[in-house]
Amino acid sequence: MRKSAILVFLFSICFATVKVQAQWKKNKALADTKIWRYDIECAGLGKQGSKLVKVWSYSKNPKHAIASAMRNAVHGIIFKGYAGGGQGCTAFKPLVRDPAAESQHQAFFDAFFAEGGEYLKYVSSATDGQIAAEDRLKVSKREYKIGAIVTVMTDLLRKRLEKEGIVRALNAGF
Repeated sequence: MRKSAILVFLFSICFATVKVQAQWKKNKALADTKIWRYDIECAGLGKQGSKLVKVWSYSKNPKHAIASAMRNAVHGIIFKGYAGGGQGCTAFKPLVRDPAAESQHQAFFDAFFAEGGEYLKYVSSATDGQIAAEDRLKVSKREYKIGAIVTVMTDLLRKRLEKEGIVRALNAGF
């Protein structure tokens, strides 16, 4: 009886340690990419109402950059946009053109981009999480630049931002 109680106790300690480490890694990934340091470019033509983009995320750990690629893609569509290029791409202006909008609506965006936040409704990985070898670049001794291709549902995202009053509706007058 005593041995089984000790085993249960040791098992629960090990399980709690693993859970704490997993949460620490998630928090580290968020902190590592919180400064919104990324590049975004068109990766080709997406379905109607969406954009297929390649996001280059910077991080000390390649796994963190991969995890933040979808968050960065949605942020890029909202605040950065991208230039045109090959593969039939045309320039895309950001959905929010006011640079102060992010700070004016900080509470909304903090919740929107939180771990497991609402931003996940508007993005999906186009490569099932697989990163090509040429999309893993070591840019310095302690930093990586990781490229991931994702699809962002721009029409739905725009409607959500209109609902919050962050973006004016397209059918609103001038």
